Amino acid sequence: MLLQVQAYQVADSIDIKGFRSLFTADLHYSDADELFYRLAGNEFVYIFKYGVVCFLNCDAVRIGHLLQLVRGLAKNPQDEPLNEDFIVETHATENRISYSKIEVMRTDVEVLRLVMLNVSQSVALDYFSDHTSALLRETNRHTAHLEQKGRLFISGRKLQRFIARTLMLRNNIVENLYIFDSPPEVWEDEELGRVDVGLKRTFDLQERSRYIVESLQIVKDNLDLFRDIMKYRHSNTLEWIVIILIAIEVMPFIWSLITGGGH
Repeated sequence: MLLQVQAYQVADSIDIKGFRSLFTADLHYSDADELFYRLAGNEFVYIFKYGVVCFLNCDAVRIGHLLQLVRGLAKNPQDEPLNEDFIVETHATENRISYSKIEVMRTDVEVLRLVMLNVSQSVALDYFSDHTSALLRETNRHTAHLEQKGRLFISGRKLQRFIARTLMLRNNIVENLYIFDSPPEVWEDEELGRVDVGLKRTFDLQERSRYIVESLQIVKDNLDLFRDIMKYRHSNTLEWIVIILIAIEVMPFIWSLITGGGH
């Protein structure tokens, strides 16, 4: 039997507690970050705090209805959600994983949940990677101008807003990356563990996570430099203000000396 997995990154985050209070299907697993429902037969839906909704064997009508429900509980919903599809073939003679399909001997709920979890993590990493790349491009633009001109080309206020926006996005990504670890069940079930390892290798989850972490570190290093430059520029401006004020104060005295000397 072929089952289709469809994962959608619909928003920056989803209100898990709010969704649980609205949706009354059979809840198979839940914690503060995720909800896993069995709808009917081999139909499942997996909701993640980091903004992903994953479906297994659901038709377009049900998917559309649930995505609409989630949008009302989402922070910064996406007009065009990222999505990723994957096929599960059950009752195989051995476990095999390819780029777009997994063949599994077992068909229990934990295997299906593990597949949905890895597909969901993959689409979330695509989302975080896109945002990280955008941060890098904008940061590199400021760094390149600094290299060429010897100064930043935006005002202090705009620079502060850029730094604040960048840090908020960086913190959101870092906050969510930690939940991409394997679930405890894979350490207690050897076959489930092998499936998890194979899926992570197929989706290249570890390398993609490492790229995001390293890129965010580059962004942070640049932001630290920008802050130092801004502090120096502010300090330098204050020094000139003090010099000008002192000059204003002493000019009348100097002028009196000059005019007095003239008499």
